[in-house]
Amino acid sequence: MISEEKSKYISPFSARYASKEMQYIFSEDFKFKSWRKLWIALAKAEKQLGLNITDEQISELVFNKDNINYETAQEREKIVRHDVMAHVYAYGKQCPNAESIIHLGATSCYVGDNTDIIILREASKIVLEKAVQVIKNLSEFAQKHKATPCLAYTHLQPAQLTTVGKRATLWIHELVQDIENIQYQLDKLKLLGSKGATGTQASFMKLFENDENKVKQLEKFISDEMGFDGCADVSGQTYSRKIDYYFLSVLSGFAQSAYKFSNDLRILQSFEEMEEPFEKNQIGSSAMPYKRNPMKSERISSLARYVIINAVNPAMTAGTQWFERTLDDSANKRISVAEAFLGVDSILDIYINISSGLIVYEKVINKRIMEKLPFMATENIMMECVKKGGNRQELHEALRAHSQTAAAKIKFEGKNNDLIDRISNDEIFKITKKEILEQLDPLKYTGRSASQVEEFLSKVVYPILDKYYIKNIAPKLKV
Repeated sequence: MISEEKSKYISPFSARYASKEMQYIFSEDFKFKSWRKLWIALAKAEKQLGLNITDEQISELVFNKDNINYETAQEREKIVRHDVMAHVYAYGKQCPNAESIIHLGATSCYVGDNTDIIILREASKIVLEKAVQVIKNLSEFAQKHKATPCLAYTHLQPAQLTTVGKRATLWIHELVQDIENIQYQLDKLKLLGSKGATGTQASFMKLFENDENKVKQLEKFISDEMGFDGCADVSGQTYSRKIDYYFLSVLSGFAQSAYKFSNDLRILQSFEEMEEPFEKNQIGSSAMPYKRNPMKSERISSLARYVIINAVNPAMTAGTQWFERTLDDSANKRISVAEAFLGVDSILDIYINISSGLIVYEKVINKRIMEKLPFMATENIMMECVKKGGNRQELHEALRAHSQTAAAKIKFEGKNNDLIDRISNDEIFKITKKEILEQLDPLKYTGRSASQVEEFLSKVVYPILDKYYIKNIAPKLKV
């Protein structure tokens, strides 16, 4: 017999990828508890502004705020086909004295949309926390390898040298931009507030006998109670769906940054220069036991594509909201927004794992450098020969010819790079092999890489870590 559980679709985000803390933010429990907090905030504000609401009624609401009677709500929803009114009914059954003042003057979006804003805030904090952990891991890696020379690549072809640490700063820099963007969106985020059915606050004007000042104070109290700087200046029934787009665009940015990192690492693992952590009993291939496939990086790439594409959803939704509201946003946004956050959460968890255990094969890196360095050193060799009285144009032509011949030997015959021997045996250069080898110290070809790492970490990364980390025996994030 197949169990009922096994016969239903289960999202891979809940079964395989996303963390428990992120899943909880998008859970029914978090949503409905947030609804009740908003109803309490509304009742407190209305009482403070003079409506006939008692302390006993509010105490009753507070006492039952986390004790949600789900079965009652579910049964009621089958009858009324309205989730908000079903939960108003269920809350009222637990709070008989306060039943008459629950949701007073509000429309469904008071709890629905304000909760969605709260979810955006809390989910973004998790993303921010994990992204900062990644840059902490990568900054330690960059510092350790700031002067470890390696081949750089342009067009995926060997180019001037860089260092392993300098390359890591490129990965960090991408994430720094994403962290700045998500912090900006959090700083700008406001509640919808108590706007009513079409955003005019007409129901609250009636409640407060057309006292506009009290209606404005109502929103101020609610936003303070829920920990926000304020409410939307204007709206229809809902908050602007562009807000979802702004946050999913930021999440797309995180996905893009992780995508680049994962692709770079997959290529480096193919070159056998670097490798993602490989668990003791991990199986790389069912057919080839020797393989150490970059499965974690590949998973980042796979999830990143999904998140990037998902950012189109809120853009389309925002553009098709008719007048003060339509409901064609609901089904789409509850999937697209949740899964974008769950996707980035999954990506960052993998990124944390990889960045905390990156493996560098310095011998392989050096071997690959020395295969290419003779070509890269030709300018330095030419300058040394000019100092000895050589003609630059003649030396340049000779170096070009020897380089082409040496490259052909490597490519067509599979032989080692013999450019150094060719140069030292050519009398036009007047230079010994020993003198040439002195020019083949890789550190002479990494430019300011090590200094750039130090400057970038000091100027950009460490201030971010100082901002978000509480310094104690076991450091944790402030967000």
